Amino acid sequence: MNTSILNTEIQRFINENLKSNISSILLKGTPFEGVETREIVEQIEAKSRCISKLESWYNTPNIYYPNKLNIEQTSSEHTANYKAALLSGVSILDITGGFGVDCFAFSKRFKQVTHCEINSDLSNIVAHNYKQLQIDNIETVAENGITYLKNTTKVFDWIYVDPSRRHDSKGKVFFLNDCLPNVPEQLDVLFKHGKQILVKTSPLLDIAIGTQELKFVKSVYVIALNNDVKELLWVLDKNATESFTIHTANITKTTVETFNFPLELEGNLNVAYSKPLNYLYEPNSAILKAGAFNSIADQLNLFKLHKHSHLYTSEGKTAFPGRIFQIVKTIPFNKKAIQKEGIKKANITTRNFQDSVSDLRKKLKIKDGGDLYLFFTTDLDSNKIVLICKKA
Repeated sequence: MNTSILNTEIQRFINENLKSNISSILLKGTPFEGVETREIVEQIEAKSRCISKLESWYNTPNIYYPNKLNIEQTSSEHTANYKAALLSGVSILDITGGFGVDCFAFSKRFKQVTHCEINSDLSNIVAHNYKQLQIDNIETVAENGITYLKNTTKVFDWIYVDPSRRHDSKGKVFFLNDCLPNVPEQLDVLFKHGKQILVKTSPLLDIAIGTQELKFVKSVYVIALNNDVKELLWVLDKNATESFTIHTANITKTTVETFNFPLELEGNLNVAYSKPLNYLYEPNSAILKAGAFNSIADQLNLFKLHKHSHLYTSEGKTAFPGRIFQIVKTIPFNKKAIQKEGIKKANITTRNFQDSVSDLRKKLKIKDGGDLYLFFTTDLDSNKIVLICKKA
C-alpha cells in the first residue's frame, strides 16, 4: 500500500480522470514523485468501477482501492446490504474478507465483526478504508480464515464464507470442492466456532449439486441485481432438516421482487396449461435460476404455456415477480403471417424455441427497440407461435 497515493494532488488527479482515456494517461505519464503512473491508473480503473457498485466507497474521500480484479470479484453494496439483513446476532466472522464490502454491511447489524484476509496488503487497505468510512466495530486480521479459526477459542453467531473460485491449476472453478477454502472439507471446523454458517457461491453452481456438496442446508437464497443473478447464498444450520426453502430476490432500483418455495414440492406439483390468454408473465432471472417453474404457477394461479417454455398466462392481471405483458395477438410462426403484421421494430425474446434472437432479426428484418414485444415460443400442443405483446 503506497500511502503517497492519498496525497491531495494525486487524489484530485484520480478524481478528475475517472472518465479519461487510460492509454493516454499511461503514454503521457504523471508528474508525481513517489508514485508510478501504473499505480495511479490502477486507482482510476478501480474507482471508476465503483460508481454504482460501491457508492459508499466512491463518495468517501481518501479511499484506497486495490486492483480492478478485486473490485470485479467483490459483492456489490446492494447485494451486501440485502445479505446482511438476513442475519442477526452479536458477532460474525468473515473468513474470506476480500475488499470488505460484506463486513461493512454486517457492521450495521452486528456489534462485533471480524474480517480475515490472507493477503496482508489487502487487509491493510481494508483497515484504512474502514477508518475513512467511520466504521469502528470491525477487527481486521491479516491471516488465513481457517487458520484463524483453528487457533481461536471464540464462538461466533455467524461465520460467513465466500470461497475463492480461482484454482491454481484448474483456473476458474465452480464446484465447492474445488474452491478455496474447501467448505465441505472444513464444515467441522466451521461449526465448532460458528452457530450458523452463510456460504456465498457462484450463480453458476447447480443448486442440486451444491446441496449434495454441503450438509445441514437450512435454506438457499438466489440473489439477482436488476435481473442479473449475482450470487447464491447457503444458510447452514446443524438443526436443519432435509426439507428446505429456496428464497429468490431480484433487487431493482425501485423494489425487491421476492418469491419463496419449498424445493421438495416443486417436482410433484401438477400445474394447468392453457393457450395464451389476456396476459403473459415472464419470471425474473432469480426464479428461473431457482427452478421454480411449477411453484410460480401453483402459488399465483397461473397457466403454463408449455412444460419447457417457462412462460405463464391468465385472463386477469395479477401481481408477479417479473415482467407482465398484455397479449395483443397470437399468430403462428411463419414468415408470411409475421410479415403481414408489418412489424419493423420490436423487442424479441425466445423461450423453448429453435431459433436465436439474432437469427430471427436477420430472417424477419426486425430492428431492436420500440413498444412492441415479440415472444417466440411453443404452446401446449407443441406448435411454434409468436405472441405480440405490450407491457402491461
